[in-house]
This record gives sequence, C-alpha cells and structure tokens, in this order.
Amino acid sequence: MERVRLFESTLAANDLQRLFHGVRSASEILAGPLSDADATVQSMPDASPAKWHLAHTTWFFEAMVLRPHLSGYLPYDAGFSFLFNSYYETLGARQPRPGRGMITRPSLSEILVYRKYVDAAVQKLLSTPIARDLAELVELGCHHEQQHQELLLTDILHLFAQNPLHPAYRDPAPIAVGMQASPPLSFISFDGGLHEVGHAGPGFAFDSEGPRHQAMIEPFRLADRLVTNGEWISFIEDGGYSNSLLWLSEGWARASADNWALPLYWEKRDGQYWTMTLRGFQPVNPTAPVAHVSYFEADAYATWAGKRLPTESEWEVATRGLDVDGNFLDTTRLRPEPARPRAGLQQMFGDVWEWTRSPFTPYPRFRAAEGAVGEYNGKFMSGQFVLRGGSCLTPPGHVRASYRNFFPGHARWQFSGLRLAEDI
Repeated sequence: MERVRLFESTLAANDLQRLFHGVRSASEILAGPLSDADATVQSMPDASPAKWHLAHTTWFFEAMVLRPHLSGYLPYDAGFSFLFNSYYETLGARQPRPGRGMITRPSLSEILVYRKYVDAAVQKLLSTPIARDLAELVELGCHHEQQHQELLLTDILHLFAQNPLHPAYRDPAPIAVGMQASPPLSFISFDGGLHEVGHAGPGFAFDSEGPRHQAMIEPFRLADRLVTNGEWISFIEDGGYSNSLLWLSEGWARASADNWALPLYWEKRDGQYWTMTLRGFQPVNPTAPVAHVSYFEADAYATWAGKRLPTESEWEVATRGLDVDGNFLDTTRLRPEPARPRAGLQQMFGDVWEWTRSPFTPYPRFRAAEGAVGEYNGKFMSGQFVLRGGSCLTPPGHVRASYRNFFPGHARWQFSGLRLAEDI
C-alpha cells in the first residue's frame, strides 16, 4: 500500500530557523495585549485559554522534537506534560479539556519563561546539521503553532463576548461600514470529469491533504463571492431560523435546543444588527461576508437560496490558477472584508473559512504516520465537515488550495462562512 508522508520539509537550515523564530515571536505578539486573567479564563469547553495555547505549542516542540532528539535535554517542568498535552494518548495522561481554565498556575509570565527555555534548546538543535525527518518535525511544529495562533484569537473573541462591557482586543475604533451595495452575485461554470485533487509536489502539507488522487466531479457552478451579512439578514427576516423544512434534522434539533436565531455574536438593537468583534462591539457590515455560522446554518441558508454548498473537491478545482492571497491575519483588519466589484472568483482565500458539504474522511490510500504524530489528524476523521480557504485570522502563508480544515457541524465560534454552488 502506498504510504503518504506526513509532510516533507524542503527548507534550507537558515530558512527553517527563520520560520521557527518568526512563528514563535508572532504568538507572543498576539498574546501581548492580554492580562494574566485574560489568558487564563476558559469561556467554554471547545475553547482554550490563551496561556494554554502558548504552553501547548511549546510542549509540542519539547515532546516531539527535543526529548527524542536532543541528547541530555531536561524538560523545564515534568508536570507540564500533564497540563499541556492536548489529545496525544501515546504521550500520557492530560488535564481534561473542559478544565484547562482551572490551570491558574503557572502564570502567564512563567509560560513565557518556559517558551524561552524551549526556544533556546530548539535553537541549539537547529545550529547543527539535522536529518530530514527532524527538520520535518520542526516544520510541523511551526505549522501546528500557526493553527493555534488562529485559535488563540477566536477563543479570545469568544471570551470577550461573554463580558457585558464588550472589551476590545485591538483598537476599538470602528472600521468603516460599507454603504455601497454588494457586487451582484454571479456563478462561474466548471467542467465535470476526473480531476486530480490533494497535495502534490514539494512544500509543506498536513497528512490529511494527501495522497493526491482522482475525484469524479459533475459539471457545476460556483458563486464568485461569499454570502454577505446583508444576504443573511434577508434569510433571518424571511423566517429562515424558524422554518424546519430548510434544516437538516440534526441541525434543526441543535438550533432549537440552543435557540439559534442569529449568527453567533449578533444582537439586534433598535432595529439594527450589531456583532462582537476583536475590535469591540460593532455594527454589522451588510456588504462583508457573514461569519460565525455553523455547517447546519450554512446548509439551511443554501437550501433557502435554492442552491447548495460545494464539495471540497469542487472548491479545490475552482482554485486552480489562483494566487493564495487575501484578507489574512497580516492585514490586521481582524474581521472579514467586503468583496470588490470585479470579474472572476473572489475571497477564495482569507476572510472566512468556507463550509463544504464534504465530511472529513481519509483520501484513498491514506495512512496515518507512525508514532505520536500519527494522532495529529487521522483520529478525527469522523463526524466533522471540511472547511476551505482560511480566514481573516489565518497567518499568511499557512494555507494552500489543498488545505483541509475541519469542525463538527454545530461549531460557530470560528470565522466560518459560506459560498454557494449549484448543479449544471
């Protein structure tokens, strides 16, 4: 059976060192505006404290890179393995996920000391020639930390949204709300047939992005932009959240049980819709992409609109020839940006993660890697849906056309939105 590599590092030694130090510095910059209390509290079981994200990504380098590969390495604190292991069963017991907010000690300042301790040891390792498999582990650790950079911010947004004062993570000055109408929605046609999808060639990719394989696709059309807040408001005001005929059974049960009537973080005050953002409480911009909706909401909207969600293979085929650029974390906007009036596909990368109708399952010939890193993705290939494209909080350079994010169908706290598709 063909075996897919977890990833394959093609970086030169100096480039790997720059990647490592750049990623590690970026995490601490993101945590800079937070107090120790901000970084400790856990707002729900699906979220983690910022302090835990900073420590867990450090533990990953310690457990996966340093302990097996740096002779004489002594862990900073043996107890940290219990506190900051996430889900690696092969590496021992761990603090239960819903209880991560109970870790009041160590403090945020000590976690930063822990990071420096581990960084110095990794630098020592990288200052000598290393084998390719070790370089691959370091590169994996960097991409893993970039995932947690995005999670750190989405989890802080959820935490601050619980505060009735609506504190801002970053400058609360309002961002201009577009007054012009959104560009008219149009659909672009794509041919059916056998198409190759999945990661191929040099460069980093997670194991779940391969092996590259053929997928049979029927002819389809894909919307040229994302669904906007204004269009979602039409869905709301047409009774979309109260019409059971639009919803999948599981989605209707969840929406009913949790009283969903608006996207997460939205409120309606004096006839106007408002939403919590990382820049504080802001009016909903009708021309910007809708965010913080679940798969079930996205599917219900698509049904209401007489369309459907694309499959992940359709989405990937549509990106061919497109540059991977857009509204990512480096723009510092920290929320989705309206589409521009121009021809062709827009917003395929950045702004919001796009729900697809595809379950997160293994590609043909997929095999998980051996050892602890084999637990990275393969164990989650059940009960999840694939999202594509990245968001306004995704670090630049982190995603690719083949990148597969995944969440359960009820998840709403991520920057998740949708693009419509239809059959030809």
